[in-house]
Amino acid sequence: MEVIIHHWDTDGITTAAIVAKALNIELHNLTPPIGEYSFDERIWSAISRAERVYVVDLNVPQEVERIKVETIFIDHHIQPRIKNPLVRQINPALEGKQYPSASLVASEYLNFWNAWSALGAVGDVGARAFNDPLVKKLLKQEGLTEREALRLAELIDSNYISMDRKGVEEAVKVLLENPIKELLSYEPWVKKAERIRAEIEEAISGVEVKGGMAFLEFESDLNIISKIARKLVWDLGYGVALVVNRNFHGKAQVYLRISPGANIDVTSIIKELRKRGFNAGGKKEVMGCICERDEVEDVLEIVTRGLKKFFSYKVLLFKVIIIEP
Repeated sequence: MEVIIHHWDTDGITTAAIVAKALNIELHNLTPPIGEYSFDERIWSAISRAERVYVVDLNVPQEVERIKVETIFIDHHIQPRIKNPLVRQINPALEGKQYPSASLVASEYLNFWNAWSALGAVGDVGARAFNDPLVKKLLKQEGLTEREALRLAELIDSNYISMDRKGVEEAVKVLLENPIKELLSYEPWVKKAERIRAEIEEAISGVEVKGGMAFLEFESDLNIISKIARKLVWDLGYGVALVVNRNFHGKAQVYLRISPGANIDVTSIIKELRKRGFNAGGKKEVMGCICERDEVEDVLEIVTRGLKKFFSYKVLLFKVIIIEP
């Protein structure tokens, strides 16, 4: 048995589909508990029975180091080199190269290209993915418009945002078994997306300006924190968005997203959070952390301290306002 372990978002789901289709393997796919960058007993049990494991778009190097069977680790996030001799690590970031999605890394590695390759990128970087001629070419070949690609990413993501772990895992099979354009009207996803849109709009109305960034606090059992941060940066034009969900199924979430125009690298913040024992992950322009509710202030202190060195100017909006020293 070969097992695919993947991230819960569009990029993870499409990358899992690419691996399954390109290698023509029987689909056995799992995702971790949504929002947690670690393997639970369900995943470890599957690994123990597997002949080969694929870990895709999931920044869990600490878990991959522990796997005791042949493993292909396909990712695009910043991470250390894996020392486990059973693991083949496919990650351009190790060579200082930035890829917008794991789907494109997998497609290049396996020489398999279709709309899924492009959708992973759209899911991770939104409309900026259309600046890549390859993404535009792949979508055109499948007869998808940019608007339809954005909508598909929204629909696929509705599974993890609704905290539907089973739905995330089933989404890979749905991709494999259905023409891509038909999924624009796939009813289970459409219903989830409608509820999510309404809750995002309600939450985002509470955005404030604090310390040179867009700051937003809310409470929700939906995993909408990354979508809110993306909307603040991509749609509303803020240079930095720091978002906190103070009650997410008994835990708290802290999410930081940076506009490319702000020229801020948050990898040092991620490293410091991990050093302090927090469950944090991300890449150059984004950081996500899940913690206990009474630990939020500690996480925010680390994040804001890490950002201070960049704030010789305000990066709230693309219109930069110089502050006198």
